[in-house]
Amino acid sequence: MRKEKTDNINKLIWYRGLIDSARPKQWIKNLIVYFALFFTVGESWQLSNSEEAARLLLRSTAAFAIFCLITSSIYVVNDVFDKDKDRHHFKKKDRPIAAEQIDTKLALGFAGILAVIGAMGGYVLGLSSLLMIIGYFLLMILYSVYLKQIVIVDVITISLGFVVRAVTGAIVIDVYVSPWLYVCTGLAALFIGFSKRLNEKKSAGVDGYLQRETLEEYSVDFLQQLIAISATSSLLAYTLYTFTSPNLPTNNSMMLTIPFVVYGLLRYLFLVNVRNQGESPEEIILKDLPLKISVAIWLLVGFTILIYYR
Repeated sequence: MRKEKTDNINKLIWYRGLIDSARPKQWIKNLIVYFALFFTVGESWQLSNSEEAARLLLRSTAAFAIFCLITSSIYVVNDVFDKDKDRHHFKKKDRPIAAEQIDTKLALGFAGILAVIGAMGGYVLGLSSLLMIIGYFLLMILYSVYLKQIVIVDVITISLGFVVRAVTGAIVIDVYVSPWLYVCTGLAALFIGFSKRLNEKKSAGVDGYLQRETLEEYSVDFLQQLIAISATSSLLAYTLYTFTSPNLPTNNSMMLTIPFVVYGLLRYLFLVNVRNQGESPEEIILKDLPLKISVAIWLLVGFTILIYYR
């Protein structure tokens, strides 16, 4: 009886460990697949055509769910590769794989199942979608194995992963999206990525190389320069997008959304530089109320403009 109770407790620990390793909080990053749907309203689809709108929303949601499976698979694989380094991090040391709460083979098997289910879902959405999903998976596995060890390339690879997800979102619903969207996505991802490295560098101190190889090569000053460049470039790219993209309203009304982007960017810089919260971007997005309000207003104003002035 006691052995059966112990076995049940162990299984519960394994299940909880697998769920935690999948990092469901980070699924919020996959919402970027909806950008194509959002920015093509009034052009490629109309709210008045509820049947078509529902069909596109369903396909976008399917893509979101698939990327949640794929990214979770990658997170598990990454935790397996990084388990020894994670033990030197004040937070990551408690991750189930680093803390040896779950067996490595079990974790890899779980990752494989998630990846296969995700690939099957991609196949249902179409060959092009499947190829993009496979490409994303291979890129991120390459990142986990090697690319994250190369300074600057590590963050560029993460940025490319966001762009691939944005492109896949457009492919899934078969719409044309301005290249400016992909430029903005990539630059914003660079900004967030370098901000993450900055706070990792600050929190790790002189032992940063034990947690991540590139932290030994990055300096605080250099990362601050990279953040300044990527933040400025992101804002400039979005500003140019609002009045030069041919598929936006001709009255340049999309420029009304710029103040909310400016505030969101500056708020994020504040949280990174003053409160040192940049190491967990998903926590910032989920918990910082002013930033959430800014994003919500940006979406509302942008959606309204695209509906009424396109």
